[in-house]
Amino acid sequence: MPTVLAVTGSPSFPSRTAVVADHVLRRLSHAGFGTGHLALRELPAADLLAARTGQPELRRALDAVAAADGLVIATPIYKASYTGLLKAFLDVLPQNGLAGKTVLPLATGGSLAHVLSIDYALRPVLAALGARHVTAGRFVLDSSVERGDGPDRLRPEAELDLFQAVDEYAAALRAGSAPTPNPTSTPTPTPLPASR
Repeated sequence: MPTVLAVTGSPSFPSRTAVVADHVLRRLSHAGFGTGHLALRELPAADLLAARTGQPELRRALDAVAAADGLVIATPIYKASYTGLLKAFLDVLPQNGLAGKTVLPLATGGSLAHVLSIDYALRPVLAALGARHVTAGRFVLDSSVERGDGPDRLRPEAELDLFQAVDEYAAALRAGSAPTPNPTSTPTPTPLPASR
């Protein structure tokens, strides 16, 4: 089964964006996908801003992106665009750093006025990095993330809409990872990656 890495670009903790990404990862995990979460705020800022890709933590982050079959790119929207933290990380990826990958873009924000930020700000960058397929993203209002004494959760209508996007993404990821049969040779079974 393919593996999926969520990359969250929120500089804040706690983060509504991370809550949304974790909901997505749980849904994918229940569907049998291997999952991981990379919170960019945990990377050393000096190494990230100076693009010191040989430094251990940044190298591990880049290797995790390279190893994943699919990515969930999640960001809050600040001033009508994705965060500078996410931009700094995308800038240190190789030119075709998303080649062959299926990507689900997600955004959170305080107003529906920013709902088109995914398509006009984030999607072109993901395509420029060579993503094989960028599925339909989702914008989740900050007010849809409910905080309380227990674990953070999404309002039911927001969760239903998000899960529809996740299910479409999972189908695209499965289709993209299926081996293409070669009509001139006998197909051989391909081992699936271990779930992480």
